[in-house]
Amino acid sequence: MEIKQYTPMQAEEWDEFVRNSKNGTFLFERRFMDYHADRFQDCSLLLYEDNQLCGLFPANWVEKERVVYSHQGLTYGGLLLSYYATEVQVMEMMKGILLWCMDYLQARRVVYKPIPYIYSECAAEEDLYALFRAGGKLKTRGVSSVVTMNNPLRMRKLRQRGARKAIDNDLYIDRMGEDDWDTLAEYWTILTQVLQEYHAVQPVHTLGEMKLLMSRFPQQIKLYLVRKEQRVVAGCVVFLTKQVAHIQYIAAGEEGRELGALDLLFRHLINERFRQMAYVDFGVSTENGGQVLNEGLIFQKEGFGARSVCYDSYEIVLNRVVIEQMLPSRHLQHQGQVKFLDLQRLNTSFEPQLSEAVTQVVQSGWYLQGSRVKTFEHHFAKYTGARHCILCGNGLEALTLILRACRQLNWWSEDSEVLVPANTFIATILAVKEAGLKPVLVEPSLQDYLLDVNQLEQALTPRTVCILPVHLYGRVCDMTAINAFASEHHLVVVEDAAQAHGAIQGDRHAGHLGHAAAFSFYPAKNLGALGDAGCVTTDDDTLAELVRKMGNYGSEKKYVHEVPGINSRTDELQAAALDVKLPRLDADNERRRWIAQYYDQHIDNPLITKPQLPKDPKEHVFYVYAIRTPYREQLINWLKNRGVETLIHYPIPPHRQQALSEYSELRLPVTEQIHKEILSLPISPLLTEEEVERVAKAVNGFNVE
Repeated sequence: MEIKQYTPMQAEEWDEFVRNSKNGTFLFERRFMDYHADRFQDCSLLLYEDNQLCGLFPANWVEKERVVYSHQGLTYGGLLLSYYATEVQVMEMMKGILLWCMDYLQARRVVYKPIPYIYSECAAEEDLYALFRAGGKLKTRGVSSVVTMNNPLRMRKLRQRGARKAIDNDLYIDRMGEDDWDTLAEYWTILTQVLQEYHAVQPVHTLGEMKLLMSRFPQQIKLYLVRKEQRVVAGCVVFLTKQVAHIQYIAAGEEGRELGALDLLFRHLINERFRQMAYVDFGVSTENGGQVLNEGLIFQKEGFGARSVCYDSYEIVLNRVVIEQMLPSRHLQHQGQVKFLDLQRLNTSFEPQLSEAVTQVVQSGWYLQGSRVKTFEHHFAKYTGARHCILCGNGLEALTLILRACRQLNWWSEDSEVLVPANTFIATILAVKEAGLKPVLVEPSLQDYLLDVNQLEQALTPRTVCILPVHLYGRVCDMTAINAFASEHHLVVVEDAAQAHGAIQGDRHAGHLGHAAAFSFYPAKNLGALGDAGCVTTDDDTLAELVRKMGNYGSEKKYVHEVPGINSRTDELQAAALDVKLPRLDADNERRRWIAQYYDQHIDNPLITKPQLPKDPKEHVFYVYAIRTPYREQLINWLKNRGVETLIHYPIPPHRQQALSEYSELRLPVTEQIHKEILSLPISPLLTEEEVERVAKAVNGFNVE
C-alpha cells in the first residue's frame, strides 16, 4: 500500500475517483473541499495498490491540538473506496492512514466521521470494523431524519391538511433564481432569527459564505422557498448528491408556521421535486447532543414516516502497538526494500507546506540574501541558543569560514595546529587545510567513536591553537572535558555539528557548546535542505561579522570588499525549505531515538557490536545507527538479500585517502578498526515499526558459515 498526500496537481485524479467510487458525492470534489481551505489545513491522502488508486481520505490537520479530522468542512468525511475494495484492503488502508498521521504529522489523535450508508451505492461498513480494530471510540452522535423514496403512494397522503391550509392562504412554492442574492439575504434573515430565537445558535455559514458556495455550485446547492404574495415566509437549502437530497437550514417565520408553509414545502420536495432520489435527508439535530429534534426533523418524524440516520464521529487515540496489530500476522509481511533513507518519502511528509514555501520563493522574484534567509537564521539561532546564525554554501565552507576568521582574528601562523578526530568525515580535515592550518589527527574512543579526551594531552604541542570535536553520527562529544582542557591550554573550541542537529548536552544544544560551530544541511541530515546548505553559529559578534563578510566575497556593502572572501551563500529556496522542516526536528529526533532503543533492545547477535547509548538520551540524535562487525561484507550481502539497505560511514579512514597522502604513514589502530568494521542500519524517522522489526530480525538471523 502506497500513501501520497494530496497536492493540487492531483485534483483531476481525485475527482475522477470520487465520481466512480461507491461512496463519493460532490461534497468530496476538490473544488468543494478547497472552498474550506481558508479555515482548515488540508492533509488529505490518496492510497494506491499496484499503482492503482484504491482509496481517498479527506482530512484536515489541527497542529495546535495535534489532531487529524476526517474533513471538518463536511457533516461526514470518511474513507472513500473503490467498488472492489475488500475488508482486508480497507484494514490495510486504515492502518496505513493512522501510521502516516503518527509518522508524518506526529499526530496524537484522529477524529473520524464515517459516511452514512445512504450516501453509498453499496454499503461500506468495512471502515467501521477497521476503526474498532484501531481502538476507535464513539465521540459524538448526530441524528438525522431520512425519508426513503420507495413508497410514493403512502407519502402522497401525508401532511395533506397542513399543505391544504397553506394553499388556501395563497402560499406557493418558489426557488431562488440564479444570482438572486437579495432573495438569499431575505431568507437568511428569517433563518438567523429562527435559529437565534428557538435554538440560540447561528448558521454555520455566513450569508457571504453561502453566497460564495451557491455561486460556485449552482447545480448542486439550491434554495427552495415558500412565499405569500412576494414575501418569503419559509424555506430550506438543499445539497444535491447522486442519490441523496440533503436538506439543511430549514426555517419558517411566524406567518409561515401559522399557515403550514413547511408542510407545503416538504410535500413538494418529496412528492415532486426529488422523486428520482433514493433518499431525502433532513439534516442533523445537534440541540442538546441530539436529544431534542429541531423543527424540520419534527415534521419529518411525525408526518412523513422518516427513519433515523446517525452521523457519528469516532476518536482514535493513536497507539502504535494497537495499530500494528490491526491485521492478522499473515498480512504483516512487508514486500519490497527497507531503504536506508527514502528522501522522496521524507520530503513528501512535509507537503503541501514545502511546495507552497518553494512556490512562494519562485513567485517572489528574490532568490539570494532575502527575507527567507534572514527568517531561518533568526529561527535557527533561537533554536540552538546562539546569538548568531550565518547561512553559507555547505558544511565544509561553514567550517572553513570559522577557521579562516579565527586565524585572522587570533593571528594564527601557517604552522598552527588543530586537533581533529582521526575517524571523522574527510570534510573536517579539508576545512582545516583550506584555512591554512595543520590538522593533527587524534584517535577516537572505541566505545562511542568520538574524540578520545584522554588522547588530547599526547597530541598537544606549543603550536596547538584549536580543538575541533566532531559530534559524529549525531552524538555530542564530552564537551565539558574538552572545554576544560581547552581553557587550561588557552585553545579555541570549534564544533563540527554537521551530524548533530538538535542534540543537547546539559541545557545547551549542539552548536552552542564551543566558541563557534559549523552545521551541514545536506539533504540526508536530520535537518536537511533540498540541496547543499550550511551555517555557522556563534555568540562572538566579531567572528560572526567576519564570517558573514568572508562568505559574501569579503563584502558587507555591495562592491566594497574589505577582506579576501569566497562565494558561500544559501539561496532563498533552501532557507524556505529548512524553515518548513525546523519545527518538526525535535519530533523526528525523538523518533530516531525510539528506533535506536528498539535496535538496542532487540538486536541480539554475538557477531554484532551495537553502539553505546548515552546516559542522557538527548545527547544523541542518531544521524546514523552504526554497528560494528568483523564480517561486514557478509552482513551487507545478507541484509541486501533480505531487502534491507545499509551504508558505510565511512569505508576508508582519512589518513588512507590519496587526497591526504601526507598522513599515509600514520598508524591509528582504533580508527582503522572502526572504518573496517562500521556499518549503518536504516534509522529514518519515517520507518514503520514493521520495518524496524524487520531490520532487527534480519540482523539477528545473520551468521557466518
